[in-house]
Amino acid sequence: MKRLLIILTLAVAAIGWQACIPRYTLNGASIDYNVYKTISFGEFPIRAALVYPPLQSMFENRMTDMVAQQTRLRVIDSNNSDLRMEGEITNYQLSPQAVGEDAYASQTRLTITVKVKYINNKNQSLSKDLSFSAYRDFSSSELLVDVQDELCNQICKDLSDLIFNATLGDW
Repeated sequence: MKRLLIILTLAVAAIGWQACIPRYTLNGASIDYNVYKTISFGEFPIRAALVYPPLQSMFENRMTDMVAQQTRLRVIDSNNSDLRMEGEITNYQLSPQAVGEDAYASQTRLTITVKVKYINNKNQSLSKDLSFSAYRDFSSSELLVDVQDELCNQICKDLSDLIFNATLGDW
């Protein structure tokens, strides 16, 4: 009888201890893969006044690659996916940030804003319309054409992280 009581106590303690172990994913995704299997991406056309043509494909590729690398979702080319993201690039703007002694800007900021429509076809209440902005500063002594690709790559990475965390990461 005493032996049975010890075994029962150990079993309950083991179950209780197992339930208290926190579970983490390394990428921050909080996706129930029993429910969600597929995701699709619409185009993100540039609707900004200032246009840098490679930006659209740069951003779309970054988003698709991030989801493919950091989740087990299968990226498909269909509107009938479990999850869908679409939107537009609404702002591509340069603005002076720091003024030097000669009254000219010494730093310039490149800001990109993206409007995202996140569609959850399994649970419409989790669908969202969101807007995200990210920027990078660069020296005004540099020409935009010389630093534009690198700046856009860095900003697209920041935007992808923000979008991933707000939608698939559910932060």
